[in-house]
Amino acid sequence: MAKTHRGCGIRHLYVDSKGRTSDGVYNNGRGTCPVCKRTGVKVLYSREIADKTLNTCKRCSAALGHGKLQDLVANL
Repeated sequence: MAKTHRGCGIRHLYVDSKGRTSDGVYNNGRGTCPVCKRTGVKVLYSREIADKTLNTCKRCSAALGHGKLQDLVANL
């Protein structure tokens, strides 16, 4: 089975530095996580933080789901 199809479903998630989505320019859903500030990670997980919906990385999404990282979220 060819591996060329992997990652095709998240190409529409390009967001530039000002928060605008763009067509035609892809980064495969990668960016900077607003919680942990890591760069180059996939930010695919939507979380409701302080009345805002933010896309977070996998580790931060899991930690927020378990009730951790509340001190970092309070600063956002």
